[in-house]
Amino acid sequence: MSVETQESLIYKVVLNHEEQYSIWPADRQNPPGWRDAGKSGTRAECLEYIKQVWTDMRPLSVRRRMEDQA
Repeated sequence: MSVETQESLIYKVVLNHEEQYSIWPADRQNPPGWRDAGKSGTRAECLEYIKQVWTDMRPLSVRRRMEDQA
């Protein structure tokens, strides 16, 4: 797929059970284990959204374990 094609597609932001984010073509069913995060748009818009909301890159299980130890 060319960069031009990628930029013209509409994507959605998805996240998994560990609260890790990714983008996925909006017209496709989510991959197993991933759910909609509530944002769709161009590739650039979705990546910018992820940049704003995914401020702690640690998986959820690691964050919880560290909180429990604190």
